[in-house]
Amino acid sequence: MTRRSNELLPFDVVRRHLPTAAQQYRGAQEVRIDQIVGSEGRYRDFDRAFLPLQRTTKDRWMSIGRAHYEDVYLPPVELYKIGNSYFVKDGNHRVSVARERNQVFIDAIVTEITVPFEISAESEIEDVIREADRADFFLKTKLHELRPDNEIRLTPPGRYDKLIEHINVHRWYLGIENEREITWEEAVQSWYDRVYRPLVGYIMEEHVLADFPRRTATDLYLWIIEHRTTLRGDPDNTSNEEATADIVATKSERPLRKALRSVRQAISVEPAASDRDEDDETTEEKDDDS
Repeated sequence: MTRRSNELLPFDVVRRHLPTAAQQYRGAQEVRIDQIVGSEGRYRDFDRAFLPLQRTTKDRWMSIGRAHYEDVYLPPVELYKIGNSYFVKDGNHRVSVARERNQVFIDAIVTEITVPFEISAESEIEDVIREADRADFFLKTKLHELRPDNEIRLTPPGRYDKLIEHINVHRWYLGIENEREITWEEAVQSWYDRVYRPLVGYIMEEHVLADFPRRTATDLYLWIIEHRTTLRGDPDNTSNEEATADIVATKSERPLRKALRSVRQAISVEPAASDRDEDDETTEEKDDDS
């Protein structure tokens, strides 16, 4: 109903997408169960509420449930902490039973992996990959230090490499313009000040985001730059303004503009009145001949 996944986050996939990060042993702690969002190896056996999904887990689940009711000592679970969320290293069934019993906390041995972003209880794997890509972009460019007020954020995962490409191209042109080697830091700052920020400023001034409410200004920056090539085959022959106007005219998500676009498309595929008359006359001639 919420159109969000009910699956546990797979720790191995999340870890693979994280930028290089420190890992520290935090020892024994009490952890809120509702902050446990994933598992290292059993993410297919339980849903996000840690209800069992596989029949093969039934016996193990029941034995741990009996241990709880009989007050048998159970060792702490082992968890990885990433941001404010946790992933089960060992003890998935214990977490499941504890949650079913409406426990708020569980005893855990915690190892923390430090990352420069948060993973919430509502995060999906696409959210994690997107945030990891963004963190990696800032790690490579240092833009969060060079321009702390930047609001660069992309919606589709795997697109930050395109921004790196733009910076590299800008660096090359900047070297020709200045007849010297341009440092990476110079290129990043110049690209942001001379290329990215002016176009984003134009996007905001023209209220283009109102036509694409699910997108960010950075999404539209990339879309416009790439659309300049699509329109005439050469970005130098198309201005940002022309590309923006065409995107709004052909792709706007505003209900009224979508409706008008559908009407125009429907009209354009209907034969012209003169063509219909000719077709009717041809049909009549065929009927006479017959």
